[in-house]
Amino acid sequence: MTINETQDLIIEEFSEFEDWLDKYEYLIGLGKDMPIIEEQYKTSDYLINGCQSKVWVYATVENGLVKYSADSDAIITKGIISLLIRVLSGRTPDEIINSELYFIEKIGLRENLSPTRANGLLAMIKQIKLYAIAYREKLKKS
Repeated sequence: MTINETQDLIIEEFSEFEDWLDKYEYLIGLGKDMPIIEEQYKTSDYLINGCQSKVWVYATVENGLVKYSADSDAIITKGIISLLIRVLSGRTPDEIINSELYFIEKIGLRENLSPTRANGLLAMIKQIKLYAIAYREKLKKS
């Protein structure tokens, strides 16, 4: 499944809910189902700067694909990072770097976040893409 196909699926899933409270509940559930980052990576080295709550993201590369794991101390933020990982994990660095994450607007997420959470969302996307850039350069050298 491509990045855009995954985004379209998320848009379809969220379209089943009319009320944002229901969407928040769904988002919280997604966070609970997310593969959690190993405790050894819950350090300041993997903490995302710019988030109001604590968010840790760890990335590895396997067979040319970047794989992410994450965790957060806030349930909504955990759901948000789980969506980003669902869309971007298991992709090539170039796919991640060049992706346009339109699902965020289409499901109404950005407009329903507080300004500090919206800034945190941007920080999460930036960090995920920075990992992809780093792995792209590392793969070019190997």
